[in-house]
Amino acid sequence: MNVSSLLRRLLWPFSLLYGGGVRVRVWFYANGWFKEKSLKGTVISVGNLTVGGTGKTPMVIWLAEKFLGDGKRVAILSRGYRGTNGTSDEIELMKFRLQGRVTFGVGKNRFAEGRRLESQQSIDVFLLDDGFQHLQLARNLNILLMDASRPLAGESLLPAGRLREPLVAMSRANLIVFTRAETASGTLEAIGKLNQYPVFAASTRLLGFRRFGGESTLLSASEIGAGPFFAFCGLGNPDAFFRDLGNWGLAICGQAIFPDHHRYTQRDIVEVRRVGKQAGANAFVTTEKDAQNLHDPKFEEVPIYIAVIDLAVTPEADFRNVLDQTLAAGAGAAV
Repeated sequence: MNVSSLLRRLLWPFSLLYGGGVRVRVWFYANGWFKEKSLKGTVISVGNLTVGGTGKTPMVIWLAEKFLGDGKRVAILSRGYRGTNGTSDEIELMKFRLQGRVTFGVGKNRFAEGRRLESQQSIDVFLLDDGFQHLQLARNLNILLMDASRPLAGESLLPAGRLREPLVAMSRANLIVFTRAETASGTLEAIGKLNQYPVFAASTRLLGFRRFGGESTLLSASEIGAGPFFAFCGLGNPDAFFRDLGNWGLAICGQAIFPDHHRYTQRDIVEVRRVGKQAGANAFVTTEKDAQNLHDPKFEEVPIYIAVIDLAVTPEADFRNVLDQTLAAGAGAAV
């Protein structure tokens, strides 16, 4: 028995207690003991069942772009996980990508933030970031993301495993989207056969690379050079990022993993530079979220490139149709 397996067994009783608490809380909301609160605008929640990344931020950006393209007034409600002063790396990333076209409400009480925004202006669509477990706020559409590259069969609840809720919680979702579908063979084909169910696939798509500290112009993989590149990140699922780099044709000579939402110090940067140079790197590559946590890194003449991504949803027409129907139904019919 390895250490990891032993630790999971030791934590298993605590998972039972945690699961019991989760079930009681959900039951209280489902049976009206705890009351949901509704906003005037349509609320669309994006969330997951696990700790770690499943692509929530790219999905929220995708949805915001869709509704903005339709001429809607959009706000994003987020807790600002592991952030300070009303922001976080993910919020700053969304702000950078959406360029002031949406408003943000950041705080533990998402309903209060939504009411504050509604008192200032009319909002057509609220996007509830990481909202699947935020039962206090009623929503018109509950989108659940599941990472196709990390199956949940046999997974345990926290703290022994990655699950924030039991798998039966999937029944609360109106739509299920399997993200990183390109990494799991047969995912798209299987979903295509389930067209009578609200199940969709989302694949990660490379838009290009930005040079950190440089212009926002996107460069193709061929324009940033042949490498080799040293990759580093602080994500909930770092393996997905490294796998993507290989799929995009980048020659990777080494990698470094930091905790999720890691804020890089100058000492971290010095160490990354040292290891990268030792591995023979001609440049470095990281993610958009990590770029928000880099503060004046001194990489001298060696450039850092930031991978800029979005999602491709399949079948997109059906997915957009569900969103349009939700918005047409309007507020007041929150589920």
